[in-house]
Amino acid sequence: MNDREPAGWPWLRERLVRLRQSSRTGVAPGATADAGLPAVVVRTAVVTDSAAALPAEWVKDFAAGGRLTVVPMPVMVGEEIYGEGEDDITDIIAVALATGRPVKTSRPSPGQFEHAYLAALRHGFEAVVSVHISGALSGTADSARLAATRVGIPVEVIDSKTVGMALGMGVQSAVVAAADGRPAAEVRQFAEERMDRTRVYFYVPSLEQLRRGGRIGAAASMWGTMFAIKPILAVVDGKIVPLEKVRSAARAVARLEEIVVADAAARPAGQARLAVHHFGNPGGASELAARLAAALPEAPPAQISSLPAVLAAHAGLGVLAVIVGESSTPQPGPARDGH
Repeated sequence: MNDREPAGWPWLRERLVRLRQSSRTGVAPGATADAGLPAVVVRTAVVTDSAAALPAEWVKDFAAGGRLTVVPMPVMVGEEIYGEGEDDITDIIAVALATGRPVKTSRPSPGQFEHAYLAALRHGFEAVVSVHISGALSGTADSARLAATRVGIPVEVIDSKTVGMALGMGVQSAVVAAADGRPAAEVRQFAEERMDRTRVYFYVPSLEQLRRGGRIGAAASMWGTMFAIKPILAVVDGKIVPLEKVRSAARAVARLEEIVVADAAARPAGQARLAVHHFGNPGGASELAARLAAALPEAPPAQISSLPAVLAAHAGLGVLAVIVGESSTPQPGPARDGH
């Protein structure tokens, strides 16, 4: 099954295209864009990492001119090191996990972020907002902070305290705000506010891979392995925490669905936005998304996508994750002239 984009995403894409058509990086104040609209001066670039789980086509659309850069997070399978998007890395990880080969992850180097920030400077941006995977799960934000001290452009580094499309939704809001000419402080604010309202819930058949990677404590993994418990977990304050213990896989998925529906239904009318991630379980992801669509008719259908390699390496085969957020992108502001 191919990953697909939900009904709500073309709206965001269209909005960004309109902003992009009426804005130029470094356009002089008062200039007019090709579309005949007042041009917006885009001064802030956005950088993130591959844990944001942004669809490749979406990134391709809005990476032009250095507005958005996604730094790949390395994954080591045996003695080989891979980056997101290389050599069918998710297939390689799946085989490695199934055969017991060691799979590890690492943070990007400060040099990778330094390269991204200097590229933004060369493109004429005046600042960078750099949004990253939870610092409790990875040292990526630390690498970004170190790189920020080495470059001649102001960099706002954000520890998202989340993962996957919960991070990705914050990045999307940041990209829209930047494209609207907002200063870096506002770009950061839009990203943080959206991520604060976004939740991550997931089911894993086994906690062993999370335990091996140090992402969940040995005590927490013990009740999953000793008693055949099928855990439902969440990301809270940047950490993976057990949410509920369920006795069977079928009941775990059903309970995951109930939790997501309750959360989404409590959001402002028509504002809930969903994403479903999986690793090695496309059928289960598709079925779960269909049931969520039936239960939440006001919400656009969920985006379905494979977990990024760096998250799949820790979650293990069979994982199902649901991100619940809200439609929260900046409204167009008045033409900005830099004053």
